[in-house]
Formats: sequence, structure tokens, C-alpha cells
Amino acid sequence: MISLFFLIIYMGSFMLMLLVLGIQVKCFHEIITIGYRVYHSYDLPWFRTLSWYFLLCVNYFFYGETVADYFATFVQREEQLQFLIRYHRFISFALYLAGFCMFVLSLVKKHYRLQFYMFAWTHVTLLITVTQSHLVIQNLFEGMIWFLVPISSVICNDITAYLFGFFFGRTPLIKLSPKKTWEGFIGGFFSTVIFGFIAAYVLSKYQYFVCPVEYRSDVNSFVTECEPSELFQLQSYSLPPFLKAVLRWETVSLYPFQIHSIALSTFASLIGPFGGFFASGFKRAFKIKDFANTIPGHGGIMDRFDCQYLMATFVHVYITSFIRGPNPSKVLQQLLVLQPEQQLNIYKTLKMHLTEKGILQPTLKA
Repeated sequence: MISLFFLIIYMGSFMLMLLVLGIQVKCFHEIITIGYRVYHSYDLPWFRTLSWYFLLCVNYFFYGETVADYFATFVQREEQLQFLIRYHRFISFALYLAGFCMFVLSLVKKHYRLQFYMFAWTHVTLLITVTQSHLVIQNLFEGMIWFLVPISSVICNDITAYLFGFFFGRTPLIKLSPKKTWEGFIGGFFSTVIFGFIAAYVLSKYQYFVCPVEYRSDVNSFVTECEPSELFQLQSYSLPPFLKAVLRWETVSLYPFQIHSIALSTFASLIGPFGGFFASGFKRAFKIKDFANTIPGHGGIMDRFDCQYLMATFVHVYITSFIRGPNPSKVLQQLLVLQPEQQLNIYKTLKMHLTEKGILQPTLKA
């Protein structure tokens, strides 16, 4: 499995996107199947079909949003896509309404309560799997490093917490997972921060990992080549006085992303495990050992990704809060659909603003 994952990384961001999509579909299937089994709802009219239909609708909405956000230049070249993107949200809502109406028409008197149970179960499952896997893909398009460092930090924390707990664990951490110990939790935290710091240093050296996925009109294809941003360029930092005395160094050269990796690793080791605790509580509530038996000895796919989804949400919030500003591609796309008069007014306003700031020289009139 590890070798296959490395191969997919070598094949690029779009293969990783397909991998995330496959994992999402399987996680959805595992949780929905638990609902069918727990509520004995196999015989509900149309419900299995409707569950998968809603999955298709939600994926259509989110993937369309991703195309509009990140590949506006590509969309502008394809006239067929322009209509789909311009009315994307309306089309998505219409598709969802069709499923909603089908659900209402399928209601049967003797199954009302059970049908609404499963309707809610489906939507919560969509929220857990589809929404958060969409955030994984958005992180991936910002640069593969925003995908690899967080997921590897969660894996590292899982392994090192187990090892520290196995060899030094004495104090129980939480009743939901009796085998978890404070010693494992603390040992996993320090190990994960160190691992994330080193992994960030190694990956920051390569354009393949740090460049966002972009459509290049000159080569008519998607590329991951760029001039690395300041996040991925070595900077000199002055050490605090006590470290200068100990290490006898005045400055240290780091990639700024390494500093951000400390925040990512800290979340992966302190808050990320609560995704696993939540999954443990869910399984105990329904008296099941694993979500499925997809992976021998490990359970289902959801058993392996319970912490990853929570981590993906944090990474997305972190990027939008501290790293990325407004998306220029999306702004440009919105400008291009305006009427010529509106575009001209915006051009004049922007020109006046840049002139006042001294970025543009005022135009001399004859």
C-alpha cells in the first residue's frame, strides 16, 4: 500500500485527486451501510438509489466549484464549460431538488420515521465525507506539500503514539479508547512536531511539491512549475538569546513553511486524535468493532481516515486564514462575465486607485 501511494504521488496531483475521490466514495459506502444495518432499512423504497444520487449531486457541486476557483483560465478557453460554470450553482440546486422531490414521493406510511432517520443519516454522512474530502482536494491544488505534510503528520502521530504508549504507557487518557495513554499522547506530540519540521524542510526544496496546479495556456496543459513563493525560499532567522548561548549560533536558515509545519503538526498530534476518539464513540454507540473489513487487520477505510478528515479541514482553514488571500483567478473570471461598460468602469476605478498609490504614472493629456 505504501509503494502504491508513492507511485500515485509520482503520477501527480490529478491521480491523488482520484485517490481522494475513491476513498471518499468508499467511506460514504461504509457509513451508509452501517445505517442500513442498524436501522434494518434494506427494504425502504428507493432509498439506496437516492443515497448514491445525493452523493453524485454533492460531488458535482463541489468539483464544479473547484474548477471555477482554480482553473478559470482553462474554463475561458472552453465555451462548453462556460455555460456549466456560469449556472453551476443553479444546476446543482436543481439536481438536489429532483432528489428531494423523489424522497418525498417515496414516503410510505408505515416507514415515515425510518425514512427520515435515513434521510438525516445520509446528509450527515455527506457532510463528513464529501465536504471534507473536497477540502483535501483544495489543499492539494495549493501545492502537494499542503497535502503530504498534514497526512504524514497524522500517520506519524498514530505510529509514535502507539509506540510510546506500548513501551511507556501507564496512565489512561480517555475512556472511549482504553488503550490510549498520556505517555503515548505526549510522546506522539513531540515526535510529530520533529517529523513535520524535517518533512517540511525536505519537501520545500522541490518545485514538484510546492507549486500549485495551474493551467498554462502557452502549453495548453496543467503544470506544477513555478517560481516558489517566499514560503519555500530559505530565510535567515535570528535565534533567541538563550539558544544563542547554547548552540553558539547567531542565525539559522529555515524555510518559512517549516514554521507553519509546527502549527500543522501540533494540530495533528493534539486535536487530530479526537477525530479517532469521535469514531470510537460512534462505533461503540452502534456496537460495532470496525466500520468495515476492507483492509484485513485494520478494518474499513474510514477506520484509517477518521483523523485525516478533521486534519484536512484545519489545513484548509489555516491556508485561507494565514496563507492565501483572495483568489485572482476567480476575480478575473467574475470580471470577464460582466458587460463591457461594467468592465470599463472597473478598469477606470482600478487605474485611478493605482495612480493615487503611485504604482502607475498619471497619463498626460495632449
